[in-house]
Amino acid sequence: MEKWYVAMKKADFDGWARRFGISPVLARILRNRDLIQEEDVERFLHGTLADCHSPWLLKDMDRAVEEILAAIEEGVSVRVIGDYDVDGICSSYILTKGLGILGAKVDTAIPHRIHDGYGLNDHLIEMARQDGIGMIVTCDNGIAAAPQIALANSYGIRVIVTDHHEVPFVMTQADEGAEGISAGGQMDSGSVRRELLPPALAVIDPKQEQCHYPFPNICGGAVAYKVVQALAERTGNGSLTEALEELLEFAALSTVCDVMELKGENRILVKEGLRRLRHTRNQGIRALTEVNGIEQDKLSAYHLGFVLGPCLNATGRLDTARRALELLQSGSRTDAMTAARELKELNDSRKNMTLQGVEQAEEYLIRHGMEQDKVLVIYLPEVHESLAGIIAGRIRENHHHPVFILTKGEEGVKGSGRSIEGYHMYEAMTAVKQYFTKFGGHAMAAGLSMREEDVEDFRRDLNRNCRLEPQDFIPRVHIDVPMPINYGDMRLAEELELLEPFGVGNPKPLFAQKDLIFQAGHRMGVNRTCARYQVRTEDGAKRQILFFGDLEKFGAFLEEKYGPGSEKALYDGRGAFRVSVAYQLGRNTYRGNTELQYVMQHYS
Repeated sequence: MEKWYVAMKKADFDGWARRFGISPVLARILRNRDLIQEEDVERFLHGTLADCHSPWLLKDMDRAVEEILAAIEEGVSVRVIGDYDVDGICSSYILTKGLGILGAKVDTAIPHRIHDGYGLNDHLIEMARQDGIGMIVTCDNGIAAAPQIALANSYGIRVIVTDHHEVPFVMTQADEGAEGISAGGQMDSGSVRRELLPPALAVIDPKQEQCHYPFPNICGGAVAYKVVQALAERTGNGSLTEALEELLEFAALSTVCDVMELKGENRILVKEGLRRLRHTRNQGIRALTEVNGIEQDKLSAYHLGFVLGPCLNATGRLDTARRALELLQSGSRTDAMTAARELKELNDSRKNMTLQGVEQAEEYLIRHGMEQDKVLVIYLPEVHESLAGIIAGRIRENHHHPVFILTKGEEGVKGSGRSIEGYHMYEAMTAVKQYFTKFGGHAMAAGLSMREEDVEDFRRDLNRNCRLEPQDFIPRVHIDVPMPINYGDMRLAEELELLEPFGVGNPKPLFAQKDLIFQAGHRMGVNRTCARYQVRTEDGAKRQILFFGDLEKFGAFLEEKYGPGSEKALYDGRGAFRVSVAYQLGRNTYRGNTELQYVMQHYS
């Protein structure tokens, strides 16, 4: 069951249409993206890198640049320590290449997902000491590694943290009249949040309370890019300034794959990064695009998030993320193609393992009678721990509940969580942190390690603390504009492309029409998993509409609403079924021919 909402935000749509040379429909959609001021609309439609914020606005950037340049000048060995996901890999690539251009003696370490776990750990610090490393620069991690950074300090290793994750905190008694935030995201009088910052020389993380960066919701790759940008500005190094063109590509890839909202600065970074990626000179990206059958000049945010990104992630999940970093650092086409094929094969294997894991998770829910649980905690000891986050995301989509998937690790239990709107996962975990040996994350996703004997208590206390109400578990469908399907034309479809790239925070516009009459249907595709339907409006206009969703579910909907035999009647061309449809409008080009395309996303 879904609940549909029509956006009702107000603005001078006709005025915006005249001012920016767009249709009132597009103006309404822009307002639905939370744009209010005309300068915000201008930046959304025509923003460039010049509209991005200065890296010097990030807290501690001055100090970080000074310390890094001093280490390079002294000939200190520098180690970049990243993470095993796409954001961590791209961040590592950005910083390693940037520091290398400046002449640093730099190498890279990426934690092994199973042997090391997320981020800094004692083992990585010990290895750095043994290797004679004098400075560690973290990327996409480090904000929660206070003990490890203290250990590095004791060895005389300088540490610079660059991260974008939530800062660890504790709740302390407040002064009279003060208010804090409870684990469920609720205001709680009498307590305040106190940040626990690591003892590094510089901590660059826009989530810090004392950091007043105007757009804090950037990813680790974007933070790393900002560091290199600041280094280029401070040194005036022409080669580094030139390299920023390529490094922007990886900031864009990180932004999409780490599921950042494509608003403000993120949207500009991805838009400009995609423009460069379509003509990239990076051998690894070119090879990965080729083995996946993508035309380089048609690369989109979708391809980054759902094709290239999963291939890069697969190495960190099933092998070692160093293989993905080596792909990006490939010096020849031959090496790049070999590595790209290996990554694609790993990702194909990951897909099959994920399907099996989702099936096991669904069986677990039934077997353990978890229908009343608000937060789903599912323990699958035999599932590969690297797949926990993907499986959690699938179960969340299926049930629209916050989900934790726990697996058996080398030491105890490891897990990943994925949340829904209204449930701040990291804050909820902080309220039960006694169960974790390690944890971190943000509002919508988190990771953890814990003892196996604490799993049931963890599940119990999470649900006991959860303040979500029944209506919070009903998926929401946000309609941009109620619009008869025959109003959509090629001109509007072309105009909608001004809103690209699409993604979280900037979804492809969704329109809706009541009571479309479905007359006939035809299953398509190699496995006949999608369909094209002939529909008619009440005033007699006929259109073709595509559906790439669950055909069996749609058939069951027709059978329930119009009686047995309805699905067969539709595919036999004997349909007359009224269905309200939420749809997307676009252009599709195939073999040189461009046609208008309507795609059904939801129905009722």
